[in-house]
Amino acid sequence: MKLQQLLSYTRKAIDEYQMIQEGDRIAVGISGGKDSLTLLYAMAGLKRFYPKHFSLTAITVDLGFGEMETGEIRALCDRLEVPYTVVPTQISDIIFKERGEKNPCSLCAKMRKGAFNEKAKELGCNKSAYAHHKDDVIETLLLSLIYEGRFHTFSPVTYLDRMDITLIRPLIYVDECDVRGFMKQYLLPVQKNKCPVDGYTRREYAKNLLKQLNEENPGVRERLFHAILESGLPAWTARTSAIR
Repeated sequence: MKLQQLLSYTRKAIDEYQMIQEGDRIAVGISGGKDSLTLLYAMAGLKRFYPKHFSLTAITVDLGFGEMETGEIRALCDRLEVPYTVVPTQISDIIFKERGEKNPCSLCAKMRKGAFNEKAKELGCNKSAYAHHKDDVIETLLLSLIYEGRFHTFSPVTYLDRMDITLIRPLIYVDECDVRGFMKQYLLPVQKNKCPVDGYTRREYAKNLLKQLNEENPGVRERLFHAILESGLPAWTARTSAIR
């Protein structure tokens, strides 16, 4: 996938769900993975021509799994003219050593998001951007159906009242395979995930299940995403009213 196509998908999501307003200060979460670095590229590119002016800052929450190699990420941020901040934490020690969590993902995500949003507010941001793509949307739906018994997935836009910050997800129309292609074409400085449970989570199960379903029933992936768009879920109805 080329940058122009990435920007097209990103702008479509931002326009349809009115993710950006004039003067927004947006913090982009950078984990070091392919998704977050692709989002950084997209937001920096969009900033150059989007009719509503906004500013960006990039934030990495270092979970404490040993020294994180952020030099290449910082160089990319410098090239894209986006300020970059690393937030050191001891989240890994708290979860794995102090608490010995058997299912650490939920608590880790909560603590990581908390540290990220606190730094975003400290830097004067009113919005934060996460790099969830189309596959993440569908996988979250599968997880909700299987483990919660309800038709639900995360929202394109979410206001976090406790933090007084709005979370946006500009990559919801981008396929993971396109993110992977963009990573290879633009040589993104992806960092290896050092979490010991990476690849052994419910999320990974949902990812493999979606892949299997789509292989056995070609097109089911797109049909599931279409079902979400037309589901009537409150957070997703903004698209319908926006394009009518």
